[in-house]
Amino acid sequence: MSERQAKAYFLGRRRYEPIHALQQHLVSLRADGHIEDLILLVEHEPVVTLGRSADGGNVLLGEERLTERGVDLVQTGRGGDVTYHGPGQLVCYPILDLKPDRCDVRRYVRSLAEVMILLARELGVESGVVDGLIGVWVDREKPGEWAGAPWASEIAKLGAIGVRLSRWVTMHGFALNLSVDLNGFGMIVPCGIRDHGVTSIEELVGRAPAVRDVALGCHALLSRGLELSVARVEDISDVSDLEAALSGQARASFGPAEQEKPAAG
Repeated sequence: MSERQAKAYFLGRRRYEPIHALQQHLVSLRADGHIEDLILLVEHEPVVTLGRSADGGNVLLGEERLTERGVDLVQTGRGGDVTYHGPGQLVCYPILDLKPDRCDVRRYVRSLAEVMILLARELGVESGVVDGLIGVWVDREKPGEWAGAPWASEIAKLGAIGVRLSRWVTMHGFALNLSVDLNGFGMIVPCGIRDHGVTSIEELVGRAPAVRDVALGCHALLSRGLELSVARVEDISDVSDLEAALSGQARASFGPAEQEKPAAG
């Protein structure tokens, strides 16, 4: 196990934009050495998000119709195209300084996939990565097996990844579909991929635990996948001022910050 440590927090069910703003603030603090590595776990209210390379045509409903359905539409700075977040989906936002020995975007993206693969395995689903496609994938017809896309009957996306790096500090992360309403993905072309569908743990095996339960119990898998030491996940879902709570960590000293570097996920 790596000696590097990170604190992890479950934020509860929150709208997207305030958490996006919170991430930006924490990334700045982390880059300047004012806080330690940390991991945010959250369940979002319904929202469609657009990455930096998003094709607006992949949002199939206009903003007015989305609003009528109670769905926010938000432009973000992450890599990737269009995605959907909603209740029943575990979203993870690591705020990690990859300096000095982890300045490898591909390695980091693969580590996010590994966390989702480990989480899905705990819930009875085998999954993996697919060449040329971002995220974590399953064989919809045989969710208990994964030998790779060439041997799958019907691949479907179980988890999405989108990241951004600022001075080698990570932002955004992954979204794993536990019991999310899959109809939400019908409002978009998920990640711009038309050839393959989206699925969830619940659809694959008939049941899925609550997001809160998975979040509070996932510290060991976060540690393994991200090569960090995460002692436990602290539940701060009842905290109203998240910025004050998370900015109050003890100051840590780090080396000079690097130039901002976006990364497509």
